[in-house]
Amino acid sequence: MELLTNGVRRRRNRQWPDDVKARIVAETLRPGASVSEVAERHGLKANHVSSWRTLARNGKLVLPAPEDPVEFAALMVAPVVEDVTAAYRLHRLGRRSWWVR
Repeated sequence: MELLTNGVRRRRNRQWPDDVKARIVAETLRPGASVSEVAERHGLKANHVSSWRTLARNGKLVLPAPEDPVEFAALMVAPVVEDVTAAYRLHRLGRRSWWVR
């Protein structure tokens, strides 16, 4: 069977299930991942995936649980200062983080 077309391309609107959208968005949140690379791998435009990220940020798309059971956040530790005068001196020395006990 031969299919003849008149050269007109039909636009194909795909319906993506929420779980697939969530999985794709989760891929973009991994360290070192870029939205455009993930979108290209799935045959999507980057702005399409970005709109799904906005849905997730607004709570309208539930993301899957992270693959690693433990995730860490960076923590900045500053020296504890005993009095306000010492704290002021540290501030004048250029240390932006200090605590007064």
